[in-house]
Amino acid sequence: MSFFKRIFSSEKKETLDKGLEQTKTSFFSKLTKAVAGKSKVDDEVLDNLEEVLVSSDVGVNTTLKIIERIEERVSRDKYLGTEELNQILREEIAALLSETKSGEETEFTIPANKKPYVIMVVGVNGVGKTTTIGKLAYQFKKAGYKVVLGAADTFRAAAIDQLQIWADRVDVPIVKQQMGSDPASVAFDTLQSAVAQNADVVIIDTAGRLHNKIGLMNELSKVKKVMQKVVEDTPNDVLLVLDGSTGQNAFEQAKQFTAATEVSCLAVTKLDGTAKGGVVIGISDQFQIPVKYIGVGEGIEDLQVFNKHEFVDSFFK
Repeated sequence: MSFFKRIFSSEKKETLDKGLEQTKTSFFSKLTKAVAGKSKVDDEVLDNLEEVLVSSDVGVNTTLKIIERIEERVSRDKYLGTEELNQILREEIAALLSETKSGEETEFTIPANKKPYVIMVVGVNGVGKTTTIGKLAYQFKKAGYKVVLGAADTFRAAAIDQLQIWADRVDVPIVKQQMGSDPASVAFDTLQSAVAQNADVVIIDTAGRLHNKIGLMNELSKVKKVMQKVVEDTPNDVLLVLDGSTGQNAFEQAKQFTAATEVSCLAVTKLDGTAKGGVVIGISDQFQIPVKYIGVGEGIEDLQVFNKHEFVDSFFK
């Protein structure tokens, strides 16, 4: 029986385990080398551990925090054996994720008093933004919510077409205009339509480009203002989608987008087939933004609500 109580269905957990397999294998092969021939956690082990965490895409700042916490435990407990290192690491990583309120949920839910619940989705092209929106729509619909999609990434015709394909696949309504239309106008129409249909969840796709941060900032601000004319205090979430397989590049994208708009939560995609799962820990900690969803496979069911206990359990299994 694992240390953390199982809170996902066994099928979901199996998908998560499988999705993080390469990250775990890579991490533990490095960790095994780091503690080889050592019986206790000393300076050399900590130096090696630092290298392991940085090379696992946890990020330098977050790595230093983790090392500092382990050093405190070593000085407090006077002696820590290397066999205890796994347990200490998982506890400290879970504690770190708790500080950003990451991974508190287990199901696709929205607050009862927010209707419609409006999610504005941002992220560069190619990170899996449209796919994430489609899978989110599927999961919310499956949970019994009425969902409406808005195609406000009007810069690329492909973005509108891709979202239409997902809307058809999931069988949810979509509001769209022609390529080159004003994104704020699409967002306005989407919210009006959602209110008229008494929808529970509205997911709005927005610009997938970062070549001009000021332009992006102005565009997203305008989209927000126009939405608030229909429903006050919207959007309820600004969800930044990041490609976990790009490792450190995902940090750079997070930096750019958090400078351009107020991001409230993250979705980290493409964690399967890569050894860069550590990026989830680093990005959550460094930007102090909770990770809400993770993509651990290509299937429609493979977007999961991020739960820190299950993630750490799969990481250290």
